[in-house]
This record gives sequence, C-alpha cells and structure tokens, in this order.
Amino acid sequence: MKIICSNKKASFEYFILDTFEAGIKLKGTEIKSIRAGKCSINDAYVIIRNNKPYILNMNIAKYDNGNIFNHDETRSRELLLHKHEVEKLASKVKLDGLALVATKAYFQGSLVKIEVALGRGKKLHDKREVIKERENKRNIQKELKYSVR
Repeated sequence: MKIICSNKKASFEYFILDTFEAGIKLKGTEIKSIRAGKCSINDAYVIIRNNKPYILNMNIAKYDNGNIFNHDETRSRELLLHKHEVEKLASKVKLDGLALVATKAYFQGSLVKIEVALGRGKKLHDKREVIKERENKRNIQKELKYSVR
C-alpha cells in the first residue's frame, strides 16, 4: 500500500470513531496527476447527496502534459461504497451530528482508494490537551537522548 497523501489535521480536529475504505471515480488525466504525486486532501470532506457519497475540495493538480480535456482541480468526485455502508454513514451523520473526513489517499494495486473517517469535532480544550501531550512527549524524548550520552 503506497500512501499518496494524508490529512494530518483530521486527527487533530476530530475524534476518529470509525474508518471506511472507498474507491473513487476519476476522469481522464486525474490518475496520471495522482501518480505524479500532485494530490492534496487537507481540506477534503465527504457529503452524501441522493444516497451517493461525494468528496469535496480534494485537490488534484492539472496534468502537465494534458490537453484541452484536462480536469477541473477541485471538482466533486463520487466515492464508491457499498449501499449498506452509505446508509450507515448517512444515519450517523444525520442523527449523531458526526462529520465525514478524508484521512488518507493511497494505491491498492493499481486502484486509488480513499480512507474516510467518521469523526466528532474536538473542542478547544481537547486540542490544547493534545498539544500539551505532544510537547511532553517531545521533552521526554529529548531528555532520554541526552541522558544516554
């Protein structure tokens, strides 16, 4: 599994409750641009319209050697999930007020897959705790590094 891009802000902004693997419908030169590594999902999120999941704000740069049929960079792309998974996600989002966020894009064989996470938003004090824990970990590692010498 070769990871194309990941959304590191997702784990900072949300409590990740569940993850799903979804395929993605791509057009023309999008796959060539993805293979070149010109893809970003930092601002991407998923919505469900007419019982079909779509990913919005996923940025796939224009293919350099493309022609007039090049793709739009931030168009909404349909995700490929099973019907029961879509129904489960739609009910969780509607009833529990959860968010669907793209966390990873990767190759599985020759196919591009998106990892979609079901998450609950963090409050400001939760984010501060995460920052504090990260700094404490960093300080401990630094002390261990200097104490070994």
